[in-house]
Amino acid sequence: MPQSLISSSKRRMIVHLGVQKTGSTAIQRFLNQNAKTLADRVTVRTPVKGSSMPPLGRAALAYSLGAGGASHAAALSAAWRDVLDGLPANDLPVLLSHENLAGAMPGNGGETRLYPLLPEIASLLSDQTPEFDVHFVIYTREMSNWKPSVWAQAIRTDGYTGTEGEFLTEVADLPDWDDLRARMVATLGALRISFLRLEDETETDRPGRQLLKHVGFSDPEIDALTPMQGLPMQRLNTGSTEFLRQLNGLALNPHARSRVAGLVARSQELFTAATPSKGTL
Repeated sequence: MPQSLISSSKRRMIVHLGVQKTGSTAIQRFLNQNAKTLADRVTVRTPVKGSSMPPLGRAALAYSLGAGGASHAAALSAAWRDVLDGLPANDLPVLLSHENLAGAMPGNGGETRLYPLLPEIASLLSDQTPEFDVHFVIYTREMSNWKPSVWAQAIRTDGYTGTEGEFLTEVADLPDWDDLRARMVATLGALRISFLRLEDETETDRPGRQLLKHVGFSDPEIDALTPMQGLPMQRLNTGSTEFLRQLNGLALNPHARSRVAGLVARSQELFTAATPSKGTL
């Protein structure tokens, strides 16, 4: 029986912490696409624009990059309470998903460690939620595939300027996922945290099967959900990534840089060695 299904008199809450580049965006898109079908079984919250979830993710990142501290803790607690206050007053389990709750990934703001403050973040959220039986879920990915993906994402979203080789050198001493697992268990206890492997998610059109099974859905129920078409936040091609890497070295306004990154993501054919096909310019 999944640890999250252990009986409790409290209302259940499953907090999917990500981490970044382990399929979180695809899972969230799949959950949102099937929101109406899921609504009578579970209350779902993802980083939908205009909701209380994006501020929560930003507060967790600030806490991580600021190495904790009372002011960052207070801001994170306030953002968390905003999310909790928006939950419906019923007995349905709650599924929250936000990869930035893990804190800064390597390459963001000079971070080179493996989520050093994630146990603190999870403990703070749990301590602020005594009315729920909170269980945390983290997806992992084979390190040899995860690190290059994190590098490309850091260039795309976090202004990282180093080459892939430079990044891999910076994170050469990064421990494996067992280190994070041990730190999470030491802080929360073994029954409060589950680690799932991205490699065990074998269906790209129904991502998050393992997570939904933790909530309590059966395989036939998951199979009945509307499959997802396409994958969001796929890695940019080599030319686009290199263009953004060099762009990151310029003193651009962050908003302007973000706008350019969006244009690059939508026009990747312009950054290939091949000549664009007729009608693409």
